[in-house]
Amino acid sequence: MYQKLIITGNLGNDPELRYMPDGQAVTNFSMACNRRWNDQATGEQKEEVTWFRVSVWGRQAEAANQYLTKGRQVLVEGRLRPDPNTGGPRLWTRQDGTVGASFEVVADRVQFLGSSGNGRNGDEPTTAVDEDNSIPF
Repeated sequence: MYQKLIITGNLGNDPELRYMPDGQAVTNFSMACNRRWNDQATGEQKEEVTWFRVSVWGRQAEAANQYLTKGRQVLVEGRLRPDPNTGGPRLWTRQDGTVGASFEVVADRVQFLGSSGNGRNGDEPTTAVDEDNSIPF
């Protein structure tokens, strides 16, 4: 069996880099994917937000931590990792008491999109960092 997920969205927080006991880098960040449409019946604009929790490993984890910041647009290719307890998305309770869900993604490829918004030119990669751990700069 094979699965591949491709998502584009914006980072919900700054990436968090840590190192495993064996020295391998892992970066985690949350990512929001928005879908907007007009309701056919009322003409009202609707919005749906789906949250993903992304894990990036190896050298691309270090690059993602270095160049990505909250709000930055990114494209992620990877696979879904189900919650071990539910077999589906991770469920949690918001402060207002409603139930939320986030989907866990293990990234094979991360591509930085748009501008970092920091005014620097030439300091960041504009292409992807792939699963083969090659950095394009």
